[in-house]
Amino acid sequence: MTTKRGALLVLEGCDRAGKSTQVQKLVTELNARGISAEVRRFPDRTTEVGKIIDKYLSRVVDLPPETVHLLFSSNRWEKYTEMRKTILSGTTLVVDRYAASGAAYTAATTGKDLSWCKEPDRGLAKPDLVALLEISEDVQASRANWGSERFERSELQQKVSSSLHQLMDESWVTVDANDDIDKVHAKLLALALSAIEMVKDKPLGELYDSKPL
Repeated sequence: MTTKRGALLVLEGCDRAGKSTQVQKLVTELNARGISAEVRRFPDRTTEVGKIIDKYLSRVVDLPPETVHLLFSSNRWEKYTEMRKTILSGTTLVVDRYAASGAAYTAATTGKDLSWCKEPDRGLAKPDLVALLEISEDVQASRANWGSERFERSELQQKVSSSLHQLMDESWVTVDANDDIDKVHAKLLALALSAIEMVKDKPLGELYDSKPL
């Protein structure tokens, strides 16, 4: 009997939109329903590249923006083989940020065209669903530890939001993250269950390309 593959589900959005909270709640609920699911986060600060990124985000070191962009992409490629194997074995991955964040933040901080920003991630596994958590500036600024990291500035976050909207394709949906946490979770759970069922017999796609892996 052929194993049904898992889904690649991604939560995107500006800083403090509640992505980490919702990712964990979603994985917990999927597992409770007997659906194998695991969390992944980017940047993954535990890897060798991730440790450099952590120093940059924490303002310990300064690096050229182009270098930072390639580091973030390299961090995703570090996990590519493991993620692909996990998904094809039947486990759904719920990911806190992915390639869209990399492109959006670089475009916002450097003014570079999104097509340039997307290129290093071409060929990564394509998400089956991207949920864009949208949050107001007031709610964002009220969240714990707002402003503690390098990119947590309102003007920059507006640019990031604009870039994320430009990256949307047919796999994306928007979710109001200003709503009650449990209501947001309920919406995401319904979207996740639908996506998992829809893609279980389909090949895993390739990011920024129409060819299956």
